[in-house]
Amino acid sequence: MTTAPTPSAPKPATPRPPADGDPIDGLRLSNDPASTTPLGDTPLDASPYQSYVYAYPHKTAYRPLAERPVLAELWAGEPKDALSLYAHIPFCEVRCGFCNLFTRIGAPDGLTGAYLDALDRQAARVADALGPDARYAQAAFGGGTPTFLTAGELERLCDIVERRTGADLRAVPLSVEASPSTATADRLALLAARGATRLSLGVQSFVPQEARAAVRPQRRADVEAAIARVREARIPVLNLDLIYGIDGQTAASWRTSLDAALAWQPEELYLYPLYVRPLTGLGRREDPDAADPVWDGRRLALYRAGRDHLLAAGYEQVSMRMFRRASAPAAGGTEYCCQTDAMVGLGCGARSYTRALHYSFDYAVSMTEIRGIVDDYVARPAGDFDRAEVGWWMDAQEARRRHLVQSLLQCEGLAEAGYRERFGTDAAGDFAAELAALGARGWLADTPGTLRLTPEGLAHSDAIGPAFFSGRARAAMAGYRAR
Repeated sequence: MTTAPTPSAPKPATPRPPADGDPIDGLRLSNDPASTTPLGDTPLDASPYQSYVYAYPHKTAYRPLAERPVLAELWAGEPKDALSLYAHIPFCEVRCGFCNLFTRIGAPDGLTGAYLDALDRQAARVADALGPDARYAQAAFGGGTPTFLTAGELERLCDIVERRTGADLRAVPLSVEASPSTATADRLALLAARGATRLSLGVQSFVPQEARAAVRPQRRADVEAAIARVREARIPVLNLDLIYGIDGQTAASWRTSLDAALAWQPEELYLYPLYVRPLTGLGRREDPDAADPVWDGRRLALYRAGRDHLLAAGYEQVSMRMFRRASAPAAGGTEYCCQTDAMVGLGCGARSYTRALHYSFDYAVSMTEIRGIVDDYVARPAGDFDRAEVGWWMDAQEARRRHLVQSLLQCEGLAEAGYRERFGTDAAGDFAAELAALGARGWLADTPGTLRLTPEGLAHSDAIGPAFFSGRARAAMAGYRAR
């Protein structure tokens, strides 16, 4: 658990971004693409399900920042005319068996209010650090489950965000995550009134036996009622999350969930492969690191069946996981990307991104550790939010890798001209060995000017993404002690 510095602590020296060759956490940075050999450490053919790369790098690579950089100095040279805002609410009514997100189960009386008090203090100091020129282009409330908060608390969250940051939530795309049991009419009405343009509902399965197997107790009737309430609230974009690979799931039961979701004509559908991770409910009952080719094959078959079914139903594939209904009206930019630079995070589980540093608070999976981190956050004085605490310095090569991974794992792919304009080099040359390995497997499409995965390449996104991680990032993630 992290602790606040004492008032008498000397002011740390102003940090600088790391340069080529600087040692960080015992690892030496290098801008030479040939200095790392990622494909040798993460074999593409070992398993199609190695890791879901939703961030580069994962938070397990972050380390305490000895100098605790001053936020005002970190953001001084950053473009602030189109910021992204992310507010993290670390509470859930239950924790699903597959979940390793930073969230705690339930909240003692007064804790959610105290958490919003701390978020208010943080938002005020962050706003001071960014200055009066900060402008926000999109926002999201995530978690955890933001709708764990009552309607009154959600209204207070919106008030804090608007008052402290100057963002007008009714004027920018606002995405909110919810669970069926917390998607109540009063909460949804409040969110719609405050400008929510996208509501993401974690359904996972419409089949009760599968929901129980995933340690997600729910009744289908309750799920359907929650979806109906979202539609009644007239939030423009409904996203439904489904999971494949659950114990006992068959091709027929998977089709049942897909058809149940399609009946509501959601604007978006996400199809997630089940992962069993350490310290989660399922991870305590199984060996998370055990290789299972049979399970891999079953997940791949279910993915392909789900993909083909959605494409036939008029959905467009955006990534391995995301599908968008082609006939849906223009969503006005409601698709939220939580990994862009110039992102400002509020809350103890939120990340912030500048070009030089990605930073956050401490990270954990176990309930005991998470409770300690939340309690620490709630107790922090306002001045403690002036500095970054835990993070990951980006160098030029890490920025290249991040850009490539984020682009390549999307159906649209990486525009080589845009990469060249941003970095002054060619992606095909910077990552020649990695891209050649994809081409040899038939996973790289022949599209001049764009690096794009084939449909089978997209199916192996969770092997391709980790293969592009640098040796430095992989070593830091491997050195994290799960807790």
